[in-house]
Amino acid sequence: MYAFTLERPTTVADAAKLAAAGAKPLAGGQTLLASMKMRLSSPEQLVDLSGIKELSGIKREANAFVIGAMTRHADVADNAELKAALPALADLAAHVGDRQVRAMGTLGGSVANNDPAACYPSAVLALGATIHTTARKIAADDFFLGMFATALNEGELITAISFPIPQRAAYMKFKQPASRFALVGVFIAQFDAGVRVAVTGAANGVFRHKELEDALSKSFTPQAAAAVTIDASDLNSDIHATAAYRANLISVQTQRGVAQALG
Repeated sequence: MYAFTLERPTTVADAAKLAAAGAKPLAGGQTLLASMKMRLSSPEQLVDLSGIKELSGIKREANAFVIGAMTRHADVADNAELKAALPALADLAAHVGDRQVRAMGTLGGSVANNDPAACYPSAVLALGATIHTTARKIAADDFFLGMFATALNEGELITAISFPIPQRAAYMKFKQPASRFALVGVFIAQFDAGVRVAVTGAANGVFRHKELEDALSKSFTPQAAAAVTIDASDLNSDIHATAAYRANLISVQTQRGVAQALG
């Protein structure tokens, strides 16, 4: 690890100033610290966000949950109100990594990092969430720009994410057994306006699947999902799975998700 300085602000305003001046934000550290240990990243200054109380917590506002960026995965998984009204999101959090990762990893860190196989981006996209930052509010459809890329500007910090509560939702994750990241994860959410389906782990970034959305908006059944042909041409093919295998997993996981959402 290279030498660096560590700042621990207690307000969002102070953290934003440090980030704007070039300090690297440190949330849960599950990705950043590992990359620093391997000398893949060498920031000269870190701004630790863990001491900012206003960045943590879960609250319901009308028909949505607003979750602070520094809220730990374990806290999302264990929140009773969230488990009752939006269990798919709590269940997603309960299966991120292992117990140690869930105790340290944060919602905002995961979404800002936008790993192509991370779970949270699929929930953000499928639920049509809104990302609150130190500068603005960003719709989920405008936020994810590709592998490890987002609409965040340099020095802009996520403060919270607002998740609308759907009629039904489910997240089905087929894990890569070593990393526990999603080999393919599918988040399905049914709203009055239709169904949103987001896929993670299968391509170079999280994406919505229009054909599945159209089919499930007409008929929210596993059979409707099974009738959709999944194009494998833009999917990943690597040592873990071929593109064709991932395409089949998208179909299977969507069918299972719909069945779970229907109870």
